[in-house]
Amino acid sequence: MTNIPETGRTPRVQIRLVVIQILVLSLLGTLGGRLWYLQIREGAQYQREASGNHVQQVVQPAVRGEILDARGVPLADNETRLVVSASRTDLLKQKDDGKAVLTKLAGVLGMSTEDVMQKVRLCDAKTPQPCWNGSPYQPIPITDKATPRQALQIRERSEDFPGITAEPEAVRRYPGPGKSNTAQVLGYLSPVTDDEIQKAKDTSSPYLRSDMVGRSGLERQYDKELRGKAGVTRYEVDNLGRVIGKAKSDAAEPGSNLVTSIDSRVQRVAEYELDKAMKVARQQFDTITGENYKADSGAVVVMEAKTGRIVAMASAPTYDPNAWVGGISAKDYQALTGKNSDYPLLNRAIQGQAAPGSTFKVVSTAAAVQAGYAWDGGYPCTSDYRVGNQVFKNFEGENFGDISLGRALEVSCDTVFYGLADREWKKDGGINPKKGQPKDYFFKTAHQFGLGKPTGVDLPNELGGRVPDRQWKLDYWKANKDSWCKTGKKDGSYVEKIAYENCLEGNKMREGDEINYSIGQGDTLVTPIQEAMIYGAVANGGTEYAPTIGKAIVSPDGKTVQEIKPRVQRRLPVTQATLKGMDDAFAGVITRGTAAWKFSGWPQDKIPLHGKTGTAEVYGKQTTSWMATYSKDYAVIMTIAQAGTGSGASGEAVRNIYSALYGVQGDGSVDNKKALLPEPQQTLPKVRTDGTIVAQPVPGDPAKDTEASQKDNPSNGGDQQPATTAPTTNGNSNTRRRPRRKRGSRRMPS
Repeated sequence: MTNIPETGRTPRVQIRLVVIQILVLSLLGTLGGRLWYLQIREGAQYQREASGNHVQQVVQPAVRGEILDARGVPLADNETRLVVSASRTDLLKQKDDGKAVLTKLAGVLGMSTEDVMQKVRLCDAKTPQPCWNGSPYQPIPITDKATPRQALQIRERSEDFPGITAEPEAVRRYPGPGKSNTAQVLGYLSPVTDDEIQKAKDTSSPYLRSDMVGRSGLERQYDKELRGKAGVTRYEVDNLGRVIGKAKSDAAEPGSNLVTSIDSRVQRVAEYELDKAMKVARQQFDTITGENYKADSGAVVVMEAKTGRIVAMASAPTYDPNAWVGGISAKDYQALTGKNSDYPLLNRAIQGQAAPGSTFKVVSTAAAVQAGYAWDGGYPCTSDYRVGNQVFKNFEGENFGDISLGRALEVSCDTVFYGLADREWKKDGGINPKKGQPKDYFFKTAHQFGLGKPTGVDLPNELGGRVPDRQWKLDYWKANKDSWCKTGKKDGSYVEKIAYENCLEGNKMREGDEINYSIGQGDTLVTPIQEAMIYGAVANGGTEYAPTIGKAIVSPDGKTVQEIKPRVQRRLPVTQATLKGMDDAFAGVITRGTAAWKFSGWPQDKIPLHGKTGTAEVYGKQTTSWMATYSKDYAVIMTIAQAGTGSGASGEAVRNIYSALYGVQGDGSVDNKKALLPEPQQTLPKVRTDGTIVAQPVPGDPAKDTEASQKDNPSNGGDQQPATTAPTTNGNSNTRRRPRRKRGSRRMPS
């Protein structure tokens, strides 16, 4: 008989109890250790995190700084509008989550209930725009176009609209009171993205979810300075999100103001003249295609020759940047970016790349002098230049005999440059030069002029053009060889023949390539801002400045003014003697050369002008018009795609811009009282003690100019030509123009 202990427990049971006791004690020890770790050792950290989980912040956006012209006239400012907003926190406290209030609000605002509901819903991966991507505790704007009557209804009947506010707020406005569009230069704003928030998280200028940021133009380039610092009010909330108290607050700091070198009056004239020139060109008949010129895009740059500061920069087609304010609609976005839009968001002054035509001869002339050719040497200007079976023709078959380089510039003799480039190509070893042998003066000089890379203008997304030298040809051939070899045919169409030739020897500098290049044709590409930089340097004696638009950054209180100084890029690779020869030749272009018919009656003795015309051929399109000019103060460049000859399409418009600058009247007299800017603006606008900037009047700035209505000017929709633009004395370009250029030379697509 087994002995059972008095406790009634067998040894097995006792062992089990001991094991259970050990496990319980171990668990209690582990739990106690964990509690000590959480509450004692890491208690402060978790307390901070718990506190943070119960604090929500509401952001008060900073007032964005203004963008001003050189006289202090706003180009982009802030307009006070009545903004109706909804507090999502207050709406969710209601039984129906605020649906009844929002329905009633839609009726007052004249909006559909669906539109209002979409405005206050939160964005997520499954919710498309429109929706709110900011903090759910932030007042959500419903509209910034409320009328005073609508706002009064909401405020007087606040009991019917719990959670709804109607308050005046600062909203971006384009254009400012200067009446100039300046769309591509200014840029536009749109809400910050999650990626941008993360990237800027640890920088000196982090983004808040409510921020609007610059997307192009000056708004993007100077976004950090213009944006300011948003204010933040922190609220304590319970675990249901209800506000139970107010924590720390940081006041908003407004952004700095940007003073530019743009003169809004000159800008308006430039925009008007570009638009008018394009309209006139469309009325002209292209004898080659049998159609009217399309004149589908263009640009004009007015730059201070001695500083590189941009006085005006216009691009066409243009658009209204106000379309982006408050969020762009799908319809407007399609109109700005669709295939049939002509891409108005492009700033063609810095992004429009095209063959420069004869305006490029300033580079070729400098290259010839560097290569050892005498300025006054006798160079045959024949009606054509023959290479084997190929004929490269001169403009209109003109023949001037043996002439100097200066005279070749003046009359734009192509065959002089054909011959010089061909001789250099042969000196460099022809199509198969030995390693290290080519001097390549014509290509080297272009790089020394700063071509083939961006100028460094203070605008985003500038393009650098193209110098089609040997390295570029090799790289381009490698990238396209397979396609060329596949589509090329020896006896096919023009395009197929070109592809066949490129397949075989597209990596080599061919004779025709260098000949075409010498007159700014073939694969050569430049931008209007590059041309302005080059001709401005010729005007000032050889110093190339980096083009700049920003002139000064002024703090909100006006106490700190950070000037943006002109930056020297390089010296032109030419002697003063060569510059003097070029200067004389370019003056001859205006008085007796290719532009003389457009500048007849100009007071050259009082305001000397210099220029170079260009008519660039582009395969499959009509010719591109170029007009590059300068005075002692300014360089003015205009180009219009598919518009005809350089002087024919652009000459009159360029003349009118100079007339506005200097006050030249139709009879050739000069009226200083009507001159917009007879010399560059030297001083900055006056800053008051409260930080506001005073628009500075300029002598001879008639009020009628600022308010003049213009029928053809898209900037303000009036019905008259600007008061500052003097009519020319040489007749309307509808009835008189130079014949277009005809050449029989081979052309590479540009």
